[in-house]
Amino acid sequence: GLGDTIQFCRYAKLVKALGARVMLEVPKALLSLFSGLEGVDELIEKGKALPAFDCHCPLLSLPLAFKTDLTNIPSPRPYLAASSQKTAEWAQRLGVKGKPRVGLVWSGSTDHKNDHNRSLTLQQLLPHLPDCCEYVSLQKEVREVDLQVLEGSGIRHYEQELKDFTDTAALCELMDLVISVDTSVAHLSATLGKSTWMMLPFAPDWRWLLDINDSPWYSSVKLYRQEKTNDWHGVLEKIKSDLKSFR
Repeated sequence: GLGDTIQFCRYAKLVKALGARVMLEVPKALLSLFSGLEGVDELIEKGKALPAFDCHCPLLSLPLAFKTDLTNIPSPRPYLAASSQKTAEWAQRLGVKGKPRVGLVWSGSTDHKNDHNRSLTLQQLLPHLPDCCEYVSLQKEVREVDLQVLEGSGIRHYEQELKDFTDTAALCELMDLVISVDTSVAHLSATLGKSTWMMLPFAPDWRWLLDINDSPWYSSVKLYRQEKTNDWHGVLEKIKSDLKSFR
């Protein structure tokens, strides 16, 4: 997945440090974002012909290969960056900021096998967004059930202008805070070092562990967990309360 690739590309520099020439195959949507990634000699678009290589490791097997545990997770600091040119372009689009800007992602890809547990509708989220902040949708795709709600919500949205992850990264960079379900934009925001509040289902993905509200993978992440299955109301009430005091 895109989020997996963003999270684990940090291992490229460890492979490079072993003396390898590193070729990293990534989905097309991530090619521009990953240009200049430390430790990578050549980026290859997924599905294109591969050059000759001596050995191969799936990206998500690298933590095992490097014997990763909670004490030695690499690169807590930001290891991707938004384009300064695109950030300037998006800053011009957004205009003058009057309130703290909060980026929102309330649903992920419908192709994800656990999407029914991790995603919300915008209708669920809206009542929990106090008017002390300005809200910007970071959704690349808005579901049909959310379209009409979004149009009448006052949330700024630019999904047609988000051409690839360099645009999303630039928009994230201009946010004071990103609030997201467990999807690729949450990984992107956290990787950029932006303050990121992540909404998690009662049974979360393995990487978020249990019974903690931070993450050893990302120093800028705060986790909001369901206390019982499908209890988004409790999560959203906590976020509403914290937003009222956010500066």
